[in-house]
Amino acid sequence: MEHVPPPAEELARLDRELAELDARRAQLLTRRAWLLAALRPPAPTAAPGWNPSAWGAPAAGRPGAPAQPWGYVPPKQASAPRSAQNVLLTLGGLLLTVAAVAFTLVSWGSMGIGGRSAVLAAVTVGALAAPAVLLRRGLTATAEALAALALVLTLLDAYAVHAVAAPDTDGLGFTAVAAAVLAALWTAYGMALGKLHLPLPAAAVLAQWPLLFGAWAAGAPALVVGWALLATAVLDGAIALWGKGTGARVTACVGGSVMAFSALMVGLTLSVTASGPLGALAPGALLLTAAAAALAGAWRAPKGFARAGGVVAGLATVAAVGGVPAAAVPEDWGVLAYLAAGLALTAVVRTRLPRNAAIGVLVASAAVVAGALAGTVPGVAAVLLGPVTLLSDVWAGSPEGFRSALGSTLPWTGLAAAPVVLAVSAGLLGAAYRWWPSLTRIAAPLIAREAPGSGGGPAGAPGAGTPEAGGAAAPGASGAPHGTGAPWYAGGASAARRRPSGAALRGAAGAGAAVLGWGALLLAGAVLDVPYAVAVAGETALVAGLLALAVRGTGSGREGSAAVPVTALVAALAGAASAGLLSLASEGASYAVFGALAALFAGAAVRAGAGVERAVFAVAATVGGTVLTGFAGRSLGLAPHEAAPLMLLVPALTVLFGARLRRNPVALPVELTGALGALVAVGLAVPDAPFLALVLALCGVLAAGAAVRPERRPVAAYLAAALFVLATWVRLAASGVSFPEAYTLPVTVPALVIGFLRRRKDPEASSWTAYGPGLAATLLPSLAVAWTDPDWQRPLLLGVAALVITLLGARYRLQALLLLGGAVLALDGLHELAPYVVQVAGALPRWLPPALAGLLLLVVGATYEQRLRDARRLKDALGRMR
Repeated sequence: MEHVPPPAEELARLDRELAELDARRAQLLTRRAWLLAALRPPAPTAAPGWNPSAWGAPAAGRPGAPAQPWGYVPPKQASAPRSAQNVLLTLGGLLLTVAAVAFTLVSWGSMGIGGRSAVLAAVTVGALAAPAVLLRRGLTATAEALAALALVLTLLDAYAVHAVAAPDTDGLGFTAVAAAVLAALWTAYGMALGKLHLPLPAAAVLAQWPLLFGAWAAGAPALVVGWALLATAVLDGAIALWGKGTGARVTACVGGSVMAFSALMVGLTLSVTASGPLGALAPGALLLTAAAAALAGAWRAPKGFARAGGVVAGLATVAAVGGVPAAAVPEDWGVLAYLAAGLALTAVVRTRLPRNAAIGVLVASAAVVAGALAGTVPGVAAVLLGPVTLLSDVWAGSPEGFRSALGSTLPWTGLAAAPVVLAVSAGLLGAAYRWWPSLTRIAAPLIAREAPGSGGGPAGAPGAGTPEAGGAAAPGASGAPHGTGAPWYAGGASAARRRPSGAALRGAAGAGAAVLGWGALLLAGAVLDVPYAVAVAGETALVAGLLALAVRGTGSGREGSAAVPVTALVAALAGAASAGLLSLASEGASYAVFGALAALFAGAAVRAGAGVERAVFAVAATVGGTVLTGFAGRSLGLAPHEAAPLMLLVPALTVLFGARLRRNPVALPVELTGALGALVAVGLAVPDAPFLALVLALCGVLAAGAAVRPERRPVAAYLAAALFVLATWVRLAASGVSFPEAYTLPVTVPALVIGFLRRRKDPEASSWTAYGPGLAATLLPSLAVAWTDPDWQRPLLLGVAALVITLLGARYRLQALLLLGGAVLALDGLHELAPYVVQVAGALPRWLPPALAGLLLLVVGATYEQRLRDARRLKDALGRMR
């Protein structure tokens, strides 16, 4: 007889076997990777160039050497320095540094000038000479520690010279000279002892201060300080490009970034605050020089740094060129000057600038345009969201102008240039969308241009990766000569994975043109403060235009054209909401706008092709019609609950519309929207019970009408029954009936008889279909009354009836009887025991309920598998019932 383990034990065994298989698979994959690396041919030697990833990296063996296999442990090197000795010597060097500082600060005054000079000279010379001896012995760490001591001693020497030999000199000027001298000395020292990593970065740090402190000491104006910062940044760039050692280059990169940013901020501040065009020329010259320096560095830098340099150069050029005309126009219109300068940067596609640097310049152009557009966001948001304030006082009367209807406190006069910015940007994007093939031909030289960092030389020079150098041609180039390669969006599969397609970019341009043009017209109305009627009509007309664009785009079928109609559809919905809110100030405007919107969306639904867009149009038209029925009730002077039946007009039309369309994909969204309108009507009728019963009954009629269709019957039939029963209960409660059983039992008894007969005819019929409606018709109203009944007779009779129904359901395996009877019995018992439970809970200590809850969780957690099996058995038992 075969032993079958319990499910929990078998599950644990399977988990262990799967874990072992995963571990074995990982080992095999690691071994496979090593074998592939061993079989791979040696990689060609890279062309000479700037490769920051290799700074200071130890040689990894012969070129193309395979990686060591998994589990390989390298042997210990015989020449490795003794770590304990290095630690001791390093600590000794640090202690010497501390002693030197203490000696200088405490004991310096007790010695004469000769003794001071002799002591400092001897200690400094010893600290400078010791690393050379230690390096020959292989004690690199100790040599680095003594080099740090020597650095500190040279700083102390400089301080001592200033305190003794030149106490009357200016501190900033002396610091500038001392920093320059020390930077030169430490550069020479680091070049002489090439194995030390500290001297050259320290020299790079000291090189940051001479020009800045010199300008500061001379009391130079801010512009001169900016030139000093820029000159320091240029020096840092030279060190980063041609310096020796990783540390020095990284330090120069960081220092150059800080100094260049500071110089740009000085130039930008002076340019923005200039009193006129002539005053902006000098800061502009500083910014243009910074741009030229950034481009010069980007010409030889690798990909990331080249693009960063292009971005800096582009932004500096925009600030320099745009700052001059911006100083000659009013402050609110200065953004147009910077926008024009930013757009002019796109001419870089026709220059011989390296590809990565040119991409950085284009990114700077896009950033300038995005910044200009960001300034228009508050105005557009105020136009779209401002009418929300009209919800608090609907139909209060037409305001005089557009701005008064918005309720915004924005300085509209300061946004005079915002519509122009939006219009110019929309026009350029629209032109790009219209003449996209010509644009790609213009940009083809930039797209096909080889990045200088990949070949180790300037643009156009032969290098690794080009056919002229004997390397492999770039993907998609096909050996074409420079400037004649195919556009990147038509290149190989790898290029398609890395970059978006040309069709997608063209679609994005068209979508951006539509949105920006719409925003320009909206904002222009607010800036000009057009009359209220013109604003309402204009926003509605814009919605019509966007709908026409959306409908036209859905049927075009062109590749990449989906972005334009989808964007137009979203903008049309937002514009319709804004126009509808804006129309709430006037009764006539509300009817006109919502009627026009409903007609426009209905027409768009008819003209649009089948799909999501058509469903959205139909849903929007349904919402507009529902709002119009609400307006009709307000115009008739009806109270909200009195207008609720009128709100069911559109849901009734959606039921008829769904019956006409039947299985059309638009039918279901329209009917669901109508159902939401019916739900709104129910909410309006809640304060008045008789009207609520009427609305519920009418909703039941609509649901029964939808249930006539076979595809809606499974849901609508139950919904109709529930609505009719609920309407009956509400009507009984509104009539003050205290014994609902007199009305519900005459319905329950025949319903149960009919259910019994159906079960005899069809034993497989569900007990919910046969007995559920009849039992619910009496049990649920009686339970609701029992919870508010202070007497004991009704809860007792209801409990006995629920107990009998529960036992019958368990005996005959009827799910509806078991669940309905058990739920009513539990709720009825809870109502009766609630006062005693409250009393017991009040008498218990405060800590006991949390303790009991924690204990329960522990027990359930400890027996989790058993509880899970019990729950599954219970679920299976209920599932087997009818």
